Amino acid sequence: MERRHFMGALAAAPALGAAAAAPAAIPAGTERAYLLRLLQRMAEPILGLMSKGQLKQKFALELSPTWDGRDRSVAYLECFGRLMSGIAPWLALPVDATPEGSLRRRLQDMALQSYANAVDPRSPDYLKWKGEGQALVDSAYFTNALLRAPKVLWEPLEAATRARIIAEIKGLRRVDPPNTNWLLFAAMNEAWLLSIGEEHDPMRLNGAIRKINEWYVGDGWIKDGKDFHFDYYNSYVMYPMLLEVLDVLAAKKAPFWQARPQELLAQANRRAQRYCEHLERFVGPDGSFPPIGRSLTYRTAAFQPLALLAWRKQLPASLPEGQVRAALHAVHRAIWDVPGNFTDAGFLTIGFRGHQPELGDWYSNNGSMYIASNGLLALGLPASDSFWSAPGQDWTQKKAFGGRGFPKDYPVSY
Repeated sequence: MERRHFMGALAAAPALGAAAAAPAAIPAGTERAYLLRLLQRMAEPILGLMSKGQLKQKFALELSPTWDGRDRSVAYLECFGRLMSGIAPWLALPVDATPEGSLRRRLQDMALQSYANAVDPRSPDYLKWKGEGQALVDSAYFTNALLRAPKVLWEPLEAATRARIIAEIKGLRRVDPPNTNWLLFAAMNEAWLLSIGEEHDPMRLNGAIRKINEWYVGDGWIKDGKDFHFDYYNSYVMYPMLLEVLDVLAAKKAPFWQARPQELLAQANRRAQRYCEHLERFVGPDGSFPPIGRSLTYRTAAFQPLALLAWRKQLPASLPEGQVRAALHAVHRAIWDVPGNFTDAGFLTIGFRGHQPELGDWYSNNGSMYIASNGLLALGLPASDSFWSAPGQDWTQKKAFGGRGFPKDYPVSY
């Protein structure tokens, strides 16, 4: 009965996959129901299969037309790890007798069994931990989820499963990350190991943070390696993983080069807030945003930092919660309210807005697309939080193109 009521409540939100339209004025609160429905649509097919050991059997792979020929089974770790990193904050909320609480409990149980299957060599869904270097990338999302929701995703696991996860993560030290965003994937794994009191490699932590700070070019933007790329990798990787790695170092008071982790964390947070001011200004009056750079098919993961800072309650003063909520809702509707984002079987497709396989990069498969769940991080805030109840406000471009006053923008230096 509770599930039927829950589905009815979600059905009251604007329909995902409906014809595209300019976002209407939506009362505060309905945005959360919309995101819950999107979370369920992403998560339930994947966790429902993987918890039964059937993901590899039934998750139909889609590869980019320019696929580079690597072992296609990397897609399953991509799919599971990326999905979990986005839904972990919501899973970490308390379970109660409400319809939402019932859904949370069910997905928690599926997630725990999926984690067990992921590292059990006897399971049909034992993931691709060895061979391909790509495993380092997606292991970081796998551990990032454990870091975001340790009480519900790590601590309840059986001892044998925990030992297997630790062994697989340490085994990925065989992968020597290039001087790109990959350094943060190695650092995330080591930060997670440190967070649970395991032996960790300080060099993979300190080296990554040193490089990221060297690559800071100013006004909130970080290079990805020696060259600046105008894309959304500051959203997909740089700021989220930098902040959360530094969270662990600061909490553990771990030694670091030239500065205390607390100081580096404060600096990174200021820079992330400035980057979020740019992201908010990217949102057009209709929720559209610039289709720039690599990995466009990651869709609304481009706005992960705004959702992350909202969840952390660290949005800058220049971005009120009601304004951010309204802007993010417009973005989600602009991307998800069209056909083709999901297959008939309920799996994400390659595309930016609908099914557009030609936009896939040489490393893209439909498992990669589940990083889009990281656009849902604000669901980690309970329904009672001010983020959901604050009066909605128009975002910058909506004001500007409506002929109304809006704040001017100036560079910052820190």
